[in-house]
Amino acid sequence: MAEVYKNARLEITSSYQTMYTVPASTSSVLVSLRVTNKDGATDDAVTVAIRDTSASADTELASTITVPADSSLSVTGQDKIFLETTDTIKIKGVNASGDLIALASILEIS
Repeated sequence: MAEVYKNARLEITSSYQTMYTVPASTSSVLVSLRVTNKDGATDDAVTVAIRDTSASADTELASTITVPADSSLSVTGQDKIFLETTDTIKIKGVNASGDLIALASILEIS
């Protein structure tokens, strides 16, 4: 069984974008997910969802949570999220200004 740590980065827009997809024959652990607002003056909000492909369902980890200007939000806190093959992490912001950036740390197990 191989374990590989990965990072995924995404510049967030106002439409859902897939940040990460679990590869075939692999399980993953979402170790951390941080969203940073690099705008020095304007707050923004973010929604993060996990697409559970085996259940054909989305589950929101964060729903329009405010990320203050010049701040970061830990979406996962100290929780770990387990993902199955082909599950995805999807993110969208409220504004399309390009001020929000997401970074995830992921452990892939194959």
